[in-house]
Amino acid sequence: MRRHLQLRVATPEDREWLHELRHRVYAQELGQHVPDPTGRLRDGLDGDNVYLVAARGADRIGFVSLTPPWLGRYALDKYLTRDELPLLSEGGLFEVRILTVEPRWRASAAAPLLMYAALRWIASRGGRRMVAMGRTELLGMYLAAGLRPVGRTVHSGALTFEVLTGNVTELTMATMDRYRTTLERLRSGVDWQLDMPFAPRPDGCEHGGASFTAIGTDFRSLHRRHQVVAADVLDAWFPPAPGVRAALAEDPAWAARTSPPTGAEGLLAEIAAARGLPEETLAVGAGSSDLIFRAFGQWLTPESRVLLMDPGYGEYAHVTERVIGCRVDRFRLRREDGWRIDPARLAAAVGAGRYDLVVVVNPNNPTGRHAPAAELRSLIAAAPAATRWWIDEAYLGYADPTESLAGLAATDPRVVVCTSLSKMYALSGMRAAYLVAEPATAARLRRWTPPWPVSLPAQLAAVAALRDPAYYSDRWLRTHALRRRLAADLAGLDETVMIEEGVANFLNVTLPYGGPSAAQVVDECRRHNVYLRDLSPLSPEYEGRTVRVAVKDTAENACIVAAFQAALEILLPRSAALGPRIDGVPVAGSAR
Repeated sequence: MRRHLQLRVATPEDREWLHELRHRVYAQELGQHVPDPTGRLRDGLDGDNVYLVAARGADRIGFVSLTPPWLGRYALDKYLTRDELPLLSEGGLFEVRILTVEPRWRASAAAPLLMYAALRWIASRGGRRMVAMGRTELLGMYLAAGLRPVGRTVHSGALTFEVLTGNVTELTMATMDRYRTTLERLRSGVDWQLDMPFAPRPDGCEHGGASFTAIGTDFRSLHRRHQVVAADVLDAWFPPAPGVRAALAEDPAWAARTSPPTGAEGLLAEIAAARGLPEETLAVGAGSSDLIFRAFGQWLTPESRVLLMDPGYGEYAHVTERVIGCRVDRFRLRREDGWRIDPARLAAAVGAGRYDLVVVVNPNNPTGRHAPAAELRSLIAAAPAATRWWIDEAYLGYADPTESLAGLAATDPRVVVCTSLSKMYALSGMRAAYLVAEPATAARLRRWTPPWPVSLPAQLAAVAALRDPAYYSDRWLRTHALRRRLAADLAGLDETVMIEEGVANFLNVTLPYGGPSAAQVVDECRRHNVYLRDLSPLSPEYEGRTVRVAVKDTAENACIVAAFQAALEILLPRSAALGPRIDGVPVAGSAR
């Protein structure tokens, strides 16, 4: 029986073979290093690097080494300074090195599969660019994979290497385009033991969550909605206001068969009244994604320069990079700063005037942090006149509705505020949202809005929701209490996990170094019908260790805690090195 080629992260048992193979190839065969009497070849990054191993049964075939950016150093630092190779100072850069295959397997698919596995691992950790040293005699293989020389050559022992780089998104798209058939053929013969899917999503973006797949996207098993805890999406845990439910229940047959007001005139009037805004400053859409795609498609081109917060809502990177093809930079939010925007750093980044658009989600998803309106007003006032600001306030109700910049957006042509009614008003299934812009900007967007942009049921629901602010204010306050209880319960499960709350309807759980990956915990929780969100693909700042958890009601939160506990008992070694922490601070009774 033919054995499958296995791809896995190196185990402790693999390490001795790995060092021995490196010695045989790079010291004895190729002369890059002086032979070592131990017959082993090691370097200073061995303890921190990630090694992916290819094996067939008990036979180890080859490996590739990955150096993630959170280590703060690369093998290339031994050969080139950061001034000589500024690429090494870029955020989100992963180094791929030492692709090595046993001699008798070099004609097999092992090397291409290891390269592909490295690309998938990097993408799953939010990597945006990779760098590698490719032996000059194998340069054709690396060029065929989409890597490109940066114009630097490195000499090491008897070998000469070309320094190569590639954009992870572009490499992924090119790989799937050129080698899709080959990969599909190889997939059936691979035992893929890595913690990310073999193939990326077709559009490369995780819209929503996987929980509806578990319920059934064909809608034939909707009873499973009572069994699945959908904490991977940020839908409200509470039902819509009573008036919303009454409006939808009064005559659902009529609402289903009747064309809505063409331009959602009644909804526009209700938003204007509820928010104290002129109607001519508003445009509506079928959810914020509709508005993002429509507005950005009008404003931006592949020549546009965009600044996104990092970590940040993945839809913005998807639209600007993958759909439009803009030149996108990231403004790094730091865990050590509590993920908060540093106004001075952001002002310096924007002040040069090179950005056509700056996107700020406030409160931010996925960090949950809120930037004070006064700080943002000052930043915008000092920014270049040609820079447009897009402020996403989808979660503002959980912080403070009076902190909205909608009033500024209604008068300043540089500012647009987008507000989804999905998350705060329990209307995710309805798809209703609006944006606020000065009248000329809003009018241009309305001209590019098709008739009937929001369905009649959605218009009915949104209008009724806006008419009951007291109900939602109470639900938002209750959300804070549920979040704090969930945070405390999760923190009590294990002394090595860190809980970060923020101000919105979710919290983040970061796993310890040396513990399971976020993907492994998410996968294990799904065995208990609890769906959580692995934040790793959104940003390398999460280091593959952070899980986002939506706040649900008391019963579902208990299911989340139980599933998390079961996952940690299976995946996490016992350790008393750290106490349980909320926002990085030890809680009462924890180890110091």
